[in-house]
Amino acid sequence: MNIDRKCRHCAAPLTLSLADLGVTPVANDYVSEEDFFKAEPFYSLHVFVCSDCRLAQIDDILQSDELFREDYAYFSSVSSSWLEHARTYVSRMIERFGLDEQSTFVEVASNDGYLLQYVKKAGIRAVGIEPCQSVADVAIEKGIETQVAFFGEEAAQKLKDKGVRADAMAANNVLAHVPDINDFVKGFKILLAEQGVATFEQQHLLQLMQQKQFDTIYHEHYSYLSLLAAQRLFAAAGLRVFDVEHLSSHGGSLRLFVCHNSASHKETDAVVATLREEKDYGLDEDAVYESWARDVREAKRNFLSMLVDLKREGASIAAYGAPAKGNTLLNYCGIGLDFIDFTVDRAESKQGKYLPGSRLPILHPDEIMSAKPDYIVILPWNLKDEIMSQMAGVRAWGGKFIVPIPEPEIL
Repeated sequence: MNIDRKCRHCAAPLTLSLADLGVTPVANDYVSEEDFFKAEPFYSLHVFVCSDCRLAQIDDILQSDELFREDYAYFSSVSSSWLEHARTYVSRMIERFGLDEQSTFVEVASNDGYLLQYVKKAGIRAVGIEPCQSVADVAIEKGIETQVAFFGEEAAQKLKDKGVRADAMAANNVLAHVPDINDFVKGFKILLAEQGVATFEQQHLLQLMQQKQFDTIYHEHYSYLSLLAAQRLFAAAGLRVFDVEHLSSHGGSLRLFVCHNSASHKETDAVVATLREEKDYGLDEDAVYESWARDVREAKRNFLSMLVDLKREGASIAAYGAPAKGNTLLNYCGIGLDFIDFTVDRAESKQGKYLPGSRLPILHPDEIMSAKPDYIVILPWNLKDEIMSQMAGVRAWGGKFIVPIPEPEIL
């Protein structure tokens, strides 16, 4: 099928394919008991790379308000390691940029207040912007000032008109989630104070490709970013990246420090080094993207081969977690109840439901101890250490863990 695709940032033609994962359901559309036997819509999940600006992106098949609804089921505070990540970040921002009780800290996609609670405790004004009512309500109950809206130029201007000027802004794992990425970035240009700093955390495209993290591709992630692409994106809005930190979260992320072009923040050596690493890998050329699809198909075959062998040996297999990445993995690989009996998750909002597509039931983590499976597939593999520590009791009956990415491994 010939489709006239255009880059969502620079409008150049999109013809360079990175990964075609077929058709899958929306990763966070968990299925209720009453809908178990009903069909759900499946949508193409295909990533392209712009040969001009190098922004990796999926087709605009679904609008953001179809994905991030009032009943959105992801609550950031469920993960203790992510809470510690947020607490440490806030402490460092306060120290590095001299934030105090006169400052204003704004978080975009503030979820349930997981991060802004630490800002508030420090005596700094905390303002959250969150499009999903279900998680925003939790933040509001914590006493965090929260606006329920999708962020962009309009939302930023409304806040500015109310006197909000951000000395610091945070956008953790949200830049990839917006279809109109230019409008989103321009919002920071409007709301950020003259010497203000905005930080953006998102999975690093370089790490995604090096570690074969194809399961982190799903409909909620409209874009997949390298520093190469991010620099061009921010420059178009009159902003610049002056520092970069490499993080272990989500399988390898970048934290970008961004300011106005006119701000006094000096560019660090880390920016130069990261750009060099990306270019050395080939992210500014077509060839590396063209070859990556072969790696994805081989990773699928290897994971399936392991599960087939284990089932033929009579092993029982369960899973831990109900993350979006797990749904991409299971649906792309065609894995359902024929391989895995159930999954468990600590989020009460997911328990009693079923994974989209695969229809694995989502149970309370205690069910692992009752069923005593021989193997547990860790779907949120980025939290494997935390999960293996929480579930250490499975060793008592000889249970083992399986990590599917980058190569299937039994631990």
